[in-house]
Amino acid sequence: MPEHVLSRPDTSRVPRGPLNWIYFPLALLYHELLLRAFDTTVTFFDAALLPIVLSALGGGLLLSLLANLLPWRKATRWSGLAVIFLLSVYVCIEYCCKSYFKSYFAMTFMVTMTGHVISDFAGAIPDVVLPRLPFILLALVPFVLAILLRRLIVQDLRMSRPALLFVAAISAVTIGSAAAVCRFGPNAALYTYDYNADSAVSRFGLGVSLRLELTYALTGTPLPPLEPLPQPEEPVVTEPSPDPDTPTDYGYNALDIDFTALADSTSDSTLASIHRYVASRTPSRQNRYTGMFQGKNLILLTAEAFSPWFISEELTPTLYRLTHEGFVCTNYYQPGWGQSTTGGEYAVLTGLLPTWVNGDVSFWASRYDYMPLALGNQFRALGYQTPAWHNNTYNYYGRNATHPNLGYDYQGIGSGLDLPNPGGGWPYSDLEMLEATLDTYADTYLTTGQPFHAYYMTVSGHGSYNWGQSMAAKNRAAAQAAYPDASGPVQAYVAANLELEAALTYLVEQLEAKGIADDTVICLSADHYPYALAETDVDYYAELTGRQDTDLDTSRYRNALILWCGSMTEPVTVDVPCSAVDIVPTLSNLFGLSYDSRLLSGRDILDDSYNAPSASGSFPLVVLPTTAGNSWATAAGVYEAPTGTFTPNPGVTVEDGYVSSVNYLVSTKYTYAKLLIQYDYYRIVLGGDG
Repeated sequence: MPEHVLSRPDTSRVPRGPLNWIYFPLALLYHELLLRAFDTTVTFFDAALLPIVLSALGGGLLLSLLANLLPWRKATRWSGLAVIFLLSVYVCIEYCCKSYFKSYFAMTFMVTMTGHVISDFAGAIPDVVLPRLPFILLALVPFVLAILLRRLIVQDLRMSRPALLFVAAISAVTIGSAAAVCRFGPNAALYTYDYNADSAVSRFGLGVSLRLELTYALTGTPLPPLEPLPQPEEPVVTEPSPDPDTPTDYGYNALDIDFTALADSTSDSTLASIHRYVASRTPSRQNRYTGMFQGKNLILLTAEAFSPWFISEELTPTLYRLTHEGFVCTNYYQPGWGQSTTGGEYAVLTGLLPTWVNGDVSFWASRYDYMPLALGNQFRALGYQTPAWHNNTYNYYGRNATHPNLGYDYQGIGSGLDLPNPGGGWPYSDLEMLEATLDTYADTYLTTGQPFHAYYMTVSGHGSYNWGQSMAAKNRAAAQAAYPDASGPVQAYVAANLELEAALTYLVEQLEAKGIADDTVICLSADHYPYALAETDVDYYAELTGRQDTDLDTSRYRNALILWCGSMTEPVTVDVPCSAVDIVPTLSNLFGLSYDSRLLSGRDILDDSYNAPSASGSFPLVVLPTTAGNSWATAAGVYEAPTGTFTPNPGVTVEDGYVSSVNYLVSTKYTYAKLLIQYDYYRIVLGGDG
C-alpha cells in the first residue's frame, strides 16, 4: 500500500457513543410514563411504577443490543426508525382505546378489529383523534428525535463481544427483575391466570402486557391454584306462595349429572378441578315464577350504550312503560367488562363472565365451542325460529361466526339485512331494522304457530355524541326541546337514543296490533354504559347521570333491565343486585327450560333461597371490574376494590370473613368462566355432536 494512503483505523473495539445505548431505553420509558400520566384511572406514583421503569429500561437495552448486532448501518438506521414509529403509533392507539372505550385492548384484538374500525367508523375517527392531539404529538417526540439524531444513534462502529455480553446481561437482569416484581407482587394474579390487557397495562405497563399477551397466545394462560372448594350448602327454604295453584315443593334448576364422579374418573387434574367446582355450586331453586312464560315468544335486545337516565313518561313513553311494568329490577348493573360491546353481548347471550382466553376475548375464543345453554341454542332445540340481526356491518366483532354458533340465523349489513341509508350517514336506524324484520318471524308464528326467539343488537345509540351522528341529527329537535340547558354531547346522546324509543314503540304497537303481545316477552339490556360521554376532559356522563365516570364509584354502572310481557297485569319488583350474566338463567327459569344453573356465571334473579349476610355459591353477586381489581355488589352491600372498602346495606350485618370469602368467589367465577371455554367444557359434560 502506498505510503500516502492512510489505512482505515480498527474500530472493532471502539464503543459507540452513549446516545446509541440510552436512546431506546429512554424512548420506551418516555412512552410508558406518558401513557401513565394521561391515564386518569391510576395513581402515577405507586408500586406499579417500579416494574414499569425496569421493564422499559431492560426492553430498551435489548432493542439497542439488537440494533448493534445488525451488520449494515443503513438497515440498522431504518429499522430503528421503524421500530420507534410503530411503538409511537401503538402507544397512541392504546391511549385512544383507554380514553374512548375506557379499556386498554390486547394487540391481537386491535389487529383483528382494525379493518372494521377503519371501514365502519371512519367518520368518527376525527372525533376520536382530534381531542387527543396533544397526547399524539407528545407520543411522536421519540420518533422525531430519532430522525434528527439518527447519525448519532447509529454509528459505523462495532462493539466488542465482552461489551455486548455485558449489555445483554444488564438487559436480562432488568427485565427479570421487573418480571419478578410483577409475578410475586400483590397483583400476581393479573400477571398470570387473571391476565387481561386493561389491568395489565395499568398495573405493569405496556411493554409487560404486550410480552404477556404474546407469551400466553403461544403457551396458553397459566392455570390458577385450584384450591378445594366447600361442599354446596342447603339453600334457605322460603315461604311458598299462597296461590293454591302454585306448587310448593320447588325443585332445582339442575341436570342429572354427577360432577363428582366425573372428577374422580379423569386423569386431567385441571378438568377434575372444573368438575369439582361445578359440583360445589348450589343450584338455583325453582320458584313461583318457574315456567311462567313457557311456550311464549321471546324478543331479546342488546341496546348500544343504553342507560335509563333520559327516560321520562313525556319524552320516552314506551321506554317508561317497559321499565315500570313487567319485572322491574331496581338494582341492575351493566359493567364495562373491559371488552366494550363484545363483552356485554357475550354476557347477555351466554350467562358467562367475559374473560380473556389466550389473548382473545372469550366471545371470539368460544366461536367453535359447544354452547347449548346459550338462549339461541336452547330455543332452537325446542323448535323455535331463532333469527338475529345487527344494523351494522355483519362481521363486526366476528358476529358472523359467534352468533350462528349460539343458535341464531344471523344477518347484518352486508349479509341479508338491507336498510336505507340516506346520505351515507352512520349509524343505521334501530327503527328501520325492526320495521324490516319483525314481520318475517311474527307472521310465521301467526300462520304456522311456530314460536320465535328473535335477537337484536342495536347501534343507533353509538357514540361519538355530536350532531354528525346520523341518529342524533335525525332526532335533534326533540332532544333539544326536552333538554334545552344540557350540553351538546348530552343532547346528542338523548337524541340518538330516541331512535331506540321509536323502535320499541313500533315493536310494542305491532305486537299488540297482531294480537300477540300477550304471547311475547321483551327483554332488553345495555351492552355497556355510555362511556363515550366521558371520553374528553369533561365528564358529560356525570352531567347526564349525576355519577362520576371513575372506578372509585361502582354506581356509574347502574342501569335498567327491561323484562316485560303483555300478559302481566302487575309489575314485579326485584331488589337484588343483578347484571347481564343473570339474564340467561333468569329467562331459562321463566320459560321453564331444562338447564343446569351450576354451569353458568349468573343466577336466576327470582330465586330468593339465600341468606344475605352469608357468602355462598347461590347468592346474588354482581362483579364490577376495575383496573384495581374486581369490585362487587351483593344483597348485603357493595365492595369497592380501588379503596378496599365494603359498605353494608342498611340493617345488614355480615359474617366474619365475608369480604374475603366473596373476593375468593369472584376470583373463582372468573377462573372457571375462562376454563369452560378453554376446555370446551359443555361439549364434555353435555354431549356435543363433535
